[in-house]
Amino acid sequence: MYRTHHCNELRATDVGLEVALAGWVDSRRDHGGVIFIDLRDREGLTQVVFRPEEFPEVAASAHTLRSEDVVQVIGKVARRLEGTQNPKLGTGEIEVVASSLNILNRSEILPFPLDSEVGNEDLRLSHRYLDLRRRSLVRNLKIRHLVAKATREYLDREGYLEIETPVLSKSTPEGAREFLVPSRLIPNHFYALSQSPQQYKQLLMVGGIERYFQIAKCFRDEDPRADRITELTQIDLEASFIERDDIIRLIEGLLREIFRATRGLDIQTPFVRLSYHDAMDRFGTDKPDMRFGMELVDLTDLFRSSQFKVFRGAIDAGGVVKAINAKGFAKITAGQIEDLTNLAKQSGAKGLAFIKIEQGEWKSPIVKFFTETEKAVLNQTLQIAEGDLILFGADSWEVVCTTLGRIRLKVADYLQLIQDPTDLKFLWVLDFPLLAFDPAENKWSAMHHPFTRPKQEDLGLLAAGEFGKVRAEAYDVVLNGVEIGGGSIRIHEQELQAKMFQVLGINAERQQKLFSHLLRAFTFGAPPHGGIALGVDRLVMLIAGTSNIREVIAFPKNSRGQDLMMDSPSQVPEKQLQELHIRSLPRSQILRDL
Repeated sequence: MYRTHHCNELRATDVGLEVALAGWVDSRRDHGGVIFIDLRDREGLTQVVFRPEEFPEVAASAHTLRSEDVVQVIGKVARRLEGTQNPKLGTGEIEVVASSLNILNRSEILPFPLDSEVGNEDLRLSHRYLDLRRRSLVRNLKIRHLVAKATREYLDREGYLEIETPVLSKSTPEGAREFLVPSRLIPNHFYALSQSPQQYKQLLMVGGIERYFQIAKCFRDEDPRADRITELTQIDLEASFIERDDIIRLIEGLLREIFRATRGLDIQTPFVRLSYHDAMDRFGTDKPDMRFGMELVDLTDLFRSSQFKVFRGAIDAGGVVKAINAKGFAKITAGQIEDLTNLAKQSGAKGLAFIKIEQGEWKSPIVKFFTETEKAVLNQTLQIAEGDLILFGADSWEVVCTTLGRIRLKVADYLQLIQDPTDLKFLWVLDFPLLAFDPAENKWSAMHHPFTRPKQEDLGLLAAGEFGKVRAEAYDVVLNGVEIGGGSIRIHEQELQAKMFQVLGINAERQQKLFSHLLRAFTFGAPPHGGIALGVDRLVMLIAGTSNIREVIAFPKNSRGQDLMMDSPSQVPEKQLQELHIRSLPRSQILRDL
């Protein structure tokens, strides 16, 4: 037996007990010939002391230890001397007096320290097996385990069956960019790694399964970011004979269970609900962070007859004027103003107008264009006070909302408005547009995906071709400004699904090529159904309090989509490509052939 206890288990009640521990040497200290080590395993630390006067050979061997050596220690639990206890450790009242030391494996000098921050992420990911020894990563992976455990237990009680769906699936290029996998047995044909179990879970509903869930691996060939990765995990579920509010209640219950299991918190339900339009109109985003105020205020009516040409011109063109009051931020620096102006331009705005309230004076070149009435109404509407900073947007509704929404978040960061890590603001965003027009492609695209059901009262608008006015039976759940899940009630009628494909520019021939399985299934008594998917990686990231999604994944790819530890992706032998009926050509030749 390598060990009788783990390294965070022994307490003062165990004094006098003969024990065996095993783990890694976290640190070694020599106190005049008496050797102390902190022995570490996944669960924590135990101090071990080697006394040369009692066990000279064992102490001599302990002199050779260095950090990350793997050892087994046998000894007796003793109470630490008065004044040497460590209240920060669960084992801080005791130590193990070693009578035996078995060195199981030696460690080379590490390429980076485990007890301090390492700025070079690629170095860490190249040696991820070492990085995983950090207590913070162990903690994050434990949280991930608890999320999965709580999910399975909760959905099992709710009557959901855990069913696996294929990872190798059919390419449907209307979605995100896919990873393609060549078939060896069927030359010149390709699988696609599943972006989502979406169609399979809908077919499960047609099959009468009624309640399904899966902790599913999904793959999207997108550029990785701090909160987005190419290989993601989601809690995926679908149910028949269910409406939007049923899904909302189910997910609120699931999140309540997850946060109770991982952080010991009882989150308040029901969550706030906002329509997509209200979320954009008030916060400038469809995933608002509601831990602070600074809402967007509409001033269009006030400036409809304004002498300020920028505001008047935007309104005359069918746009709006909005503003936010950054309370107490008149002290903004020139560099911060420049950053906000650049952010506004990146969001599609032509610039950024602002007013500082300092020493009772409104400081801005635009104030001279305002009438006294406009200033009075502005003062009352925005509750302007000494030290405030007023930031304006004047353009189309979409541009103004998006611009001020991003500026709102940046100002909150400048002002450090978010201080309490336990402040959790959940909400549902509902009634999204079903479709969005893409001017570059000159076509309509699905706001969520093409299987989302239009709201019943908007079916007439869809039939009449007023696509921009059609709302979806879709819902996103948001936590602290981060979308953690999204879903919808689905289309279950063959005719309506075919119509949706047609609106998206997928003609009847292409529909049969890409989606004949789904369209045919809907002709055999498909039940009304809906579902949702929660992003496990993002959810664990928020629970763990980290801003980097790779900190909650055991073996993540880096920001370029590479696994530096395994050297993946990698080249393969020409023979292997031939078996797959594939040729690999230089990029220059491909461009020349095009």
